Amino acid sequence: MLGLMQGWPLLCQRVVDHAATFHGGRKVITRSVEGPIVETTYAEIRTRALKVAQRLEKDGIKLGDRVATLAWNTWRHLESWYGIMGIGAIYHTVNPRLFPEQIVWIVNHAEDRMMFVDLTFVPLVEKIADKLTSIERYVILTDGAHMPQTSLRNAIAYEDWIAEVDGDFAWKEFDENTAAGMCYTSGTTGHPKGVLYSHRSNVLHSMIAAMPDAMAASSRDVILPVVPMFHANCWGLALTAPMVGASLVMPGPKMDGASIYELLETYKVTFTAAVPTIWLMLLQDLEKTGQKLPHLDRVVIGGSACPRAMTKTFQDVYGVRVIHAWGMTEMSPLGSLCTLKPEYAQLTGDARLDIEMKQGHAPFGVEMKITDDNDKDLPWDGKTFGRLKVRGPAVAKSYYKGEGNEAFDEEGWFDTGDVATMDEYGYMQITDRSKDVIKSGGEWISSIDLENLAVGHPKVAEAAVIGVTHPKWDERPLLVIVLKKGETATKEDILGFMKGKCAKWWMPDDVAFVDEIPHTATGKILKTRLRTQFKDYVLPMQAAE
Repeated sequence: MLGLMQGWPLLCQRVVDHAATFHGGRKVITRSVEGPIVETTYAEIRTRALKVAQRLEKDGIKLGDRVATLAWNTWRHLESWYGIMGIGAIYHTVNPRLFPEQIVWIVNHAEDRMMFVDLTFVPLVEKIADKLTSIERYVILTDGAHMPQTSLRNAIAYEDWIAEVDGDFAWKEFDENTAAGMCYTSGTTGHPKGVLYSHRSNVLHSMIAAMPDAMAASSRDVILPVVPMFHANCWGLALTAPMVGASLVMPGPKMDGASIYELLETYKVTFTAAVPTIWLMLLQDLEKTGQKLPHLDRVVIGGSACPRAMTKTFQDVYGVRVIHAWGMTEMSPLGSLCTLKPEYAQLTGDARLDIEMKQGHAPFGVEMKITDDNDKDLPWDGKTFGRLKVRGPAVAKSYYKGEGNEAFDEEGWFDTGDVATMDEYGYMQITDRSKDVIKSGGEWISSIDLENLAVGHPKVAEAAVIGVTHPKWDERPLLVIVLKKGETATKEDILGFMKGKCAKWWMPDDVAFVDEIPHTATGKILKTRLRTQFKDYVLPMQAAE
């Protein structure tokens, strides 16, 4: 017997409908690419999204077609998403920080028919346009007054483009499992892999994200998504914020510490989210200026491990609660968030920070386990390392066009490629990527734990740990350090600071000081390049032998 409930498909356009109906006057504020601050509302976002949908249909875009976006977080980008999804087409967010040849590969692999481009990226696209064989038209996200002279095929200013329709249009109806969005991940070996989100998965993920033990988003929040819309689905915020009726502040192209602070302060932002490198810039800026964060309540930090010193500074100096989070493009992306359960809520000082350094517990909708290399479940004792595997309604079941599907098993478990521990209360802590874990004498050493320790040194700006070949132990850890501007330190200073804070046999065998550590397009440390850079490195113990 089936239930007698209405068949109400979970479609993403219902989110913007709800925002326009029940939170219509709530503001969406953007630092535009052209420069000025632009204010609009959810009601206006919906009206213009309907125009986008109508105009796309006029251009022949139909159910299942892919539409690329190469753009910053702005109101135009947001309404484009809803317009694209509202006719059953698929938004494909392209990361502009990828190498041009990678952009060419993923756009052609996705077979995008149109591309929405911010002014910033027009020169980039012009250089590769002749290789983007499937793109029929470029829509430049600006108005006629700022429209550049361009060689791009059938290029038109966004405002002129949507002005050609009247907005008298109705969203299309289709199955909730219809594809809604696409994002390519570079976290796997070989070519980037395409992750294809459905309307159902996007809506469920955004509901999960809003839960009290996740982002706790509400209509009383002013949310600044510093995390770009081209990074792993904007961590769900492009749907979660309108779903709960929170005001949105969109940072546009200016991502430096001073510009982010200006938005936080001017618009009394209560909640924001980004990778640690962004917050490092902000905290350094605040340290120089002596400014405070009186309105900010909480910040979600993910994308890479949050340094202990960063959490401590946010909470102790500025009174801002840090929610350490973990996820993947394949998970839409949220997998866990570190909010405190009753078992840990009374902890203070270092004991509390010890828990906050974990990536947290899974919300409803994410199943999680750790296994050994033979797929045997491992204990949740907070100590045993294992391969982290996940499944759930917003977790991919395969990659686009079936490439790289060895990461998925017949029971639906996705092998994340991370190595982690789980404690008795379900708190997960990433100890490494499986490809980055250091195997010394048959035992595993966590590069992430060592990096977090090193970054706690007051003179260290950034740290990375890689395994260097050792004749006896197979691998030993090498610590690579970038010092803060104007600071000096020795190997002995750094190792002396770390001594006693980790197992003795974990201690790095040497320290290498560099001006810069290479990063991926998503801001993560590029350890493949570091390993190449130091592949012939001879450790001091070996040199003495």
